[in-house]
Amino acid sequence: MVSQGSSPSLLEALSSDFLACKICLEQLRAPKTLPCLHTYCQDCLAQLADGGHLRCPECRETVPVPPAGVAAFKTNFFVNGLLDLVRARAGGDLRAGKPACALCPLMGGAGTGGPATARCLDCADDLCQACADGHRCTRQTHTHRVVDLVGYRAGWYDEEARERQAAQCPQHPGEALRFLCQPCSQLLCRECRLDPHLDHPCLPLAEAVRARRPGLEELLAGVDNNLAELESARMVEKEALARLREQAARVGTQVEEVAEGVLRALLAQKQEVLGQLRAHVEAAEEAARERLGELEGREQVARAAAAFARRVLSLGREAEILSLEGAIAQRLRQLQGCPWMPGPAPCLLPQLELHPGLLDKNCHLLRLSFEEQQPQKDSGKGEAESQGGDETQSCREDGAKSERQGGIQPQNRDGAQTPKENRAQTPQEDGAQTLKEDRAKTPQEDGAQTPKEGRAQTPLEDEGAQTPRGSRSNKKRKFKGRLKSISREPSPAPGLNLEGSGLLPRPIFSCSFPTRMPGDKRSPRITGLCPFGPREILVADEQNRALKRFSLSGDYRGAVPVPEGCSPCSVAALQGAVAFSAGARLYLISPDGEVQWRRALSLSQASHAVAAMPSGDRVAVSVSGHVEVYNMEGSLATRFIPGGKANRGLRALVFLTTSPQGNFVGSDWQQNSVVVCDGLGQVIGEYRGPGLHGCQPGSVSVDKKGYIFLTLREVNKVVILDPKGSLLGDFLTAYHGLEKPRVTTMVDGRHLVVSLSNGTIHVFRVRPSDS
Repeated sequence: MVSQGSSPSLLEALSSDFLACKICLEQLRAPKTLPCLHTYCQDCLAQLADGGHLRCPECRETVPVPPAGVAAFKTNFFVNGLLDLVRARAGGDLRAGKPACALCPLMGGAGTGGPATARCLDCADDLCQACADGHRCTRQTHTHRVVDLVGYRAGWYDEEARERQAAQCPQHPGEALRFLCQPCSQLLCRECRLDPHLDHPCLPLAEAVRARRPGLEELLAGVDNNLAELESARMVEKEALARLREQAARVGTQVEEVAEGVLRALLAQKQEVLGQLRAHVEAAEEAARERLGELEGREQVARAAAAFARRVLSLGREAEILSLEGAIAQRLRQLQGCPWMPGPAPCLLPQLELHPGLLDKNCHLLRLSFEEQQPQKDSGKGEAESQGGDETQSCREDGAKSERQGGIQPQNRDGAQTPKENRAQTPQEDGAQTLKEDRAKTPQEDGAQTPKEGRAQTPLEDEGAQTPRGSRSNKKRKFKGRLKSISREPSPAPGLNLEGSGLLPRPIFSCSFPTRMPGDKRSPRITGLCPFGPREILVADEQNRALKRFSLSGDYRGAVPVPEGCSPCSVAALQGAVAFSAGARLYLISPDGEVQWRRALSLSQASHAVAAMPSGDRVAVSVSGHVEVYNMEGSLATRFIPGGKANRGLRALVFLTTSPQGNFVGSDWQQNSVVVCDGLGQVIGEYRGPGLHGCQPGSVSVDKKGYIFLTLREVNKVVILDPKGSLLGDFLTAYHGLEKPRVTTMVDGRHLVVSLSNGTIHVFRVRPSDS
């Protein structure tokens, strides 16, 4: 049974939209109730009736229309009573003196009554003061309740008026419904009671309600129990959905961690193998050069002796020939006796060995499995206990929970699935294409090289392939998402955060190439990049003190000579000249290396960012919290402080080609933000939000539409911002092969060039959002 406290109040029923039709949204008129207990206007239901049926607009239940039409649906007397109460409360305007007495015209015979000041709750009539005083002086009305009209209209007597309210018979106006015909289950007035229900057993309404209320309350209690069960089931569904989302987020994090670990291992192997290849080629070239030098020396000696002997034989006299004959013969015999050709040098040609899984198109590096969720009370216990002792130790508490709810399934060293579930094995798991026990299991991507021996151990090898079988259970906790098989297909890159930003540019990988040249004595350390001619870039290699030219496809085009002892840091290309910073100086040189001018900069800053203005005839450099702009003659054209604050330290600088006002973007290491300024140094946008991941902002580049590309070296990302400095999302991540990105530049507004800390350069084509 519903408690009194949970029952809806009369005030709530009168003030809510309970009395409004859900079809026309107006107050109900001739309310009819459907079998689903939803009430609508009779005319509104008539418009919905179609082919003898209608569908409830709220619960969508199909209801048959009675043969007599929608008028045969049950009249909702409950709603009618509430509507009568609402209409009575809303009738007339007391302040204008409009309400009139309902009894005065009956007694006077003509005209209207005096102004009403009271209301009889039993008769539902408005009364003047005189009629109100005499209303209770008759035998028939002495028990009636007469109240103040102002208080009635204010709702003070709603409950009492509702108790005294009587439903009116629709067939006999003015007659109240007083009886219930039990065989017909029909409400009757006194006129209806006489015919045709005269012989039917009838009960007064109060007695009939007392007899039928317990049955209704019992049914209502059963529905309340169902509602409680539905509420409980709804909460269980919500909890299950929350667990699903939580587990999906956890598995997504696992996938990212595992994929990043694999990519790091793959890139490490790539660099190691390429290093081995370079070392082998350099050693072979050095040995070949020594042998070539020795052969060239012997060839020169033999040619000189042969030429001398020919001259003597052709030009010498008899006495001269005979006098030199002994020496010439001795030398020629000596040369003939020498071993001209040394033994064949060993030629070890490098060969690429691929993991067998790379050749299988059906194998997958990562795979999901889905299991039915278990009750929450058992979630802390691992259900998937293995049958062997090793596997039992490895099923730790959160590992088992994540596996039950759809995590990445573990895999043992032999490639077979753990006893979590019985499923068909892949060809790799069957052992046909797996590596041997003594060989490291390292997934490869797109033909990367895998040396047999002498390479660094990857995290996955530390975890499974080279770990004794008895101790593998303690290693499994490192990656909950285990690798099931090897796949040639790279993991998909994560999508951009497009909330509120619409479509954004997307990266398309173009090529990758190293910047180390044969003459370099050290590994490259790229500190500056800039466009240099059509589809060409200029690379500042600070470690090797060189400005190198490369095409976008990686072809080496030579170098721009720099003054002796200079280590170029930041670089920018101007009209027919190159500007770069080195130490505490700014240089402007011609493409053939001639120094046109140099300027001393502040010693308080370790490095100075250099950028060419869009006009190409001026160069800007960051110096101790401000920016100085020089013209082609080396004169200081202007000097301004970004935002009027001298406590900024710009470590990267680039001008917006889309802005005729000379707007520029800078990475502020002191404020740990990205700042966008106009040509006068006024800040028009700044970002220092959580999208920087707590990292110092690095190199910045701008495409032809004004999008800003910011390098975050510590997290291996390049993020994208709009022209006003608002973060839009990630553009490049570790999925794109970024390993400690250092410097970027934009070529032709369409190609983003990214240099890594190891000297490798990646080129990405920026695909516009409207293409």
